[in-house]
Amino acid sequence: TKNLPGSHVIIAAGHAPVPERTLLQAANIAACNSKGAQSSGVPVEYTLVKHVKKPAGAKPGMVIYTHNKTLYVTPDADEARRLLADNCGR
Repeated sequence: TKNLPGSHVIIAAGHAPVPERTLLQAANIAACNSKGAQSSGVPVEYTLVKHVKKPAGAKPGMVIYTHNKTLYVTPDADEARRLLADNCGR
């Protein structure tokens, strides 16, 4: 989530293009697991993993990234729980 503490979500797609629906689902999971979970229109930034770096000496979870785009989602906790239950560990 942009400028909010939260979780990172990684989509395992190999080199295949990621469908917009999948991006929106991942953004919802990220938003639900952030300080913006009770907000609407939460900005969630995304990029390819190769564009994510951890600065030397940074706190755990702190990353910098480039080549990013932003989605705006209203967190839906029920949907996030369903997605995680259906897909964790696959």
